[in-house]
Amino acid sequence: MGQQEGCIAHHFSHYAKLSDNDRRQLDALEGPATDVIKGQVLWHEGDMARDFYILRKGWAYASRYLESGTRHILEIYLPGDVIGLSDFAFKQRPSSVAMLEDGAIVPVATRQLLNLFRESSSLMSVCFAACSYQQAVLSERLVHLSRRSARQRVAYLLFEIACRLRRNRHTPGECFRLPLSQQQLADALGLSPVHVSRTLTAFRQEGLLKLSRGWVHMLDMQALANEGSIVGCLHHHVELTV
Repeated sequence: MGQQEGCIAHHFSHYAKLSDNDRRQLDALEGPATDVIKGQVLWHEGDMARDFYILRKGWAYASRYLESGTRHILEIYLPGDVIGLSDFAFKQRPSSVAMLEDGAIVPVATRQLLNLFRESSSLMSVCFAACSYQQAVLSERLVHLSRRSARQRVAYLLFEIACRLRRNRHTPGECFRLPLSQQQLADALGLSPVHVSRTLTAFRQEGLLKLSRGWVHMLDMQALANEGSIVGCLHHHVELTV
């Protein structure tokens, strides 16, 4: 992302064409970035929902712990994503959010966003579109978690991340850095680390991908898309006229 465009304006531009005035208003929401470190918790489940964050650098994740003590990773946030945007209607956080690696975040008070909505109905519509898109992605992932095999789940998640990184202009899509351990992948997919390891090994042996020092090289994206029962990327279907 260039310096002439803020993170939140870049994020919202995926859902609608923004005017110069829209971009200026969104850029005004952003203050100085705050450095965060790997493992740092941005908030815990049940905390008061007072603001949201723009993830300027680094990866993060949202999770919930079950009564058994096991963890489920609900969402993986990539550089340029907005964290907690869908929480603005809640008094308390529905999940915890922590950093997967060192990074930088920009806090934005919810009241600032609400003030902006009063001034611009078009930006309010774009915000709803962003929340709707996130819900659609989560719904699609839920289908895979509940009705797909381990191979399909792993292929789907890798393909989804590749599409999102390409949309955010961080990678061409075929090769990307993946700062998640096999345990974290397992927690996101509802699998055991052993299942994740075996599936990745099978994909490597079949020539579908290569893993090297935290990097994923997708050698046959079409085959992985077929494996994950994927037809296109969700963001290709987002159309909003404001």
